[in-house]
Amino acid sequence: MVASPPIPERYCLQSYIYELPEDRIAQTPAKQREASRLLVVPREGSIFSEHAFAELPQLLPSEALLVFNTTKVLPARLLATKPTGGKSEFLLLTPLPRIVPEPDGTGWQAEAEGLVRGLKPGQALDFHGLEVRVLERMDFGRCRVRLTWQGELADIFLRHGHMPLPPYIDRPDTHEDEERYQTVYADPAKLGSVAAPTAGLHFTPQILAALRERGMQTVAVCLYVGYGTFSPVRCADIREHRMHAEFIEVSEHAAQAIAQAKAQGRPVVAVGTTSARTLESLPVRTGGIHPYQGWTDLYILPGHRFQVVDSLITNFHLPASSLLIMVAALASLTTIRAAYAQAVQSGFRFFSYGDAMLIR
Repeated sequence: MVASPPIPERYCLQSYIYELPEDRIAQTPAKQREASRLLVVPREGSIFSEHAFAELPQLLPSEALLVFNTTKVLPARLLATKPTGGKSEFLLLTPLPRIVPEPDGTGWQAEAEGLVRGLKPGQALDFHGLEVRVLERMDFGRCRVRLTWQGELADIFLRHGHMPLPPYIDRPDTHEDEERYQTVYADPAKLGSVAAPTAGLHFTPQILAALRERGMQTVAVCLYVGYGTFSPVRCADIREHRMHAEFIEVSEHAAQAIAQAKAQGRPVVAVGTTSARTLESLPVRTGGIHPYQGWTDLYILPGHRFQVVDSLITNFHLPASSLLIMVAALASLTTIRAAYAQAVQSGFRFFSYGDAMLIR
């Protein structure tokens, strides 16, 4: 039997696993958004500098174009009690704008995907006026479900839903999370994500104003954050991983601004991995930098040739995650390993409510 060739280091999942003390996982946001810390990481090099996030406007070139994901997080987690007294939980995974309701005689119904605890296939339960019926168990805990409701679906979640904090935040959500797990620029018209574009959580109106005062341009795109963003990579060879598709929107205005910046040689700075994924999807989906509304299953891993993104503002990501793999594609695996090691040693806070890095 011929032995399989070894997996190259940059494609080996084990290369993206690192040790992280539990107390480095941020359980709450910083007291003020701008009080987060920022590690500046050159795409090529090994000298990293530590800053306050509020210093960001001085760390970017004045001609830069910053691209923000203006999606708004839906309180997508519903809790209910079964007739037996047991607890059940439903987390909607399908972005709200992608749910197409059909009349069912007295209200509306639609199929969607979600994570459901406490129900078996064929069983249904009422979650504050939303009936959730499990149709099929899928991979990695996902379920195909049928939703039945009256009125506006979004209203049920807005009245009764909980913020979908990630599982490593080991506490119930609070009123503070309703504000702090949203960006200050979240667009109510883009409501529907099931996780926050967390790199944007550090920005304040004052920082946005300072960026513009220095001559920088900002533009909005939208990626409705879904299961594809936080689904873990489980393949020993990361090239075998397949991303779940997510829905993106890039307007004509945004596409023109981005294309103009590239033509003029101005750096394009993606605020968050979701913005980066949106931008890098444009050449794949449109053959260039053009308006687009549709799905993307782009998986960015080492070897990817970045055609739009020059720099990236991002948080520190989970081990063995597609997001960590993406940042290693923009810098290098060696650089990212060294940057994460310094962040751990310097007491940076990790994950959604943690600190940030600027890769430039």
